[in-house]
Parts: sequence; structure tokens; C-alpha cells
Amino acid sequence: MKTIGLLGGMSWQSTLSYYRAINEGVQARLGGLHSAEILLASVDFAPLEAMQQAGDWDAAADLLISAAARLQTAGAEGMLICTNTMHKVAPQIEAALDIPLLHIADATGQVLLQKNAQTVALLGTAFTMEQSFYKDRLVDKFGLRVLIPDQAQRQVVHDIIYKELCVGTIRDQSRAEYLEVIDDLVARGAEYIVLGCTEIGLLVEPHHTVARLIDTTVVHADNAVEFMLQA
Repeated sequence: MKTIGLLGGMSWQSTLSYYRAINEGVQARLGGLHSAEILLASVDFAPLEAMQQAGDWDAAADLLISAAARLQTAGAEGMLICTNTMHKVAPQIEAALDIPLLHIADATGQVLLQKNAQTVALLGTAFTMEQSFYKDRLVDKFGLRVLIPDQAQRQVVHDIIYKELCVGTIRDQSRAEYLEVIDDLVARGAEYIVLGCTEIGLLVEPHHTVARLIDTTVVHADNAVEFMLQA
């Protein structure tokens, strides 16, 4: 089994989901008392979030590169950034590493291709929904058409992530607001809804909607398990 390095803490709420899903995946594959070989660097999200808001992505990249280097030195053989938004600086992190970086959009795109999807909708932080680093990868590499909510809906989605989900607050009213956005995106032609923020799966689960969901946390964790157990 390979050792996976996790860049986590962004937020720690979803990093918990990664840790659980990767261990569950390894145990399901190997059985018995097997668990995953994981190294975790959990960063302080508050200063990183301030860098996001200030648009200081170079400083954010430097912070994560430092954490990634520690994981690589400690013996990680592959790396995950346990957040969609910070894949904005994935190229800088990847360039600084000598080990593979498993990109969350690639894991997501591969699953969507397997499902023969053509049009999908992307939910996430405003950075993920509005900037090109994530959408363009799905479009250019996987040939997908990517829809996003309208501006007012994007603000609602973004605010719930940072003000509630990242601090562990789960509200029925917020779920209802998300489901309204999801229904609108389905009406616009989305075949699948990409939960493109690793906290959204804490709020919206498959039994909450008839829409077909792709939880990027689950997909990314599955990708990690495949990598770890490759011969």
C-alpha cells in the first residue's frame, strides 16, 4: 500500500470526511483490520481564507507548498489537496513536488465520463464557480458543458459554505436553499450536479433530492484509494 499525503484543514470539517472515506475504502478492499497509510498536514484555515479574500493566491500557494513539502519529506508517495477551491494553486504545488498530485477535477471528470455525462452543473465557492481553474479543466480535458447558478444564487451557495458548513453548522433552511438552486440547474439541463466544495456533501446528500449528485469528496477519496492500492 502506498502512503497518501493529505493537505487538509480547509476546512477541517471536510478533512474528517476524507479521512473516513479513504479508510473505509481501504478496509472495503483489503478487509479485516486494514486501514489507510495516511500522512496529514492540517493547516490553519483562517489566515488562508484571508489570503483568498484578498486575492493573494501566491501567498496561499506558498503556505500549501510548505505543508506539501513536509508531507513529501515524511514519506508521502502521492498527494491530495482536500478542498476544491485551493486547486486554483494546484499547478504551483504540483511543480514543487516529486510525487503525483491527484487532482480533484480530474477524478470528477473521469467519473462523469464513465456516466456518459454531457452537461453538468457546478456548485462551490464563488472562486470555484466563477473562475476558470476548475470549470475549464472539466470543459477542456473532459469535453463537458458546465453550468453555474446565477449571481444571486452563487452568493447564497458561497455564504453558506463559509459562514455555516466550514464551522460545522448544518441548517434545514440552508439545505432548502441549496435544493432550490439544484432544481433550477436541473431545469436548465444539468444531468449531474457536481458538489464542487468538499463541505457541501455534509449538507446535501443523495436522499435529499432526485437530482444526480457527484460528491467530489467521495470521488477524490476513491481516487486516492485506487492510487494507494495499485500494484
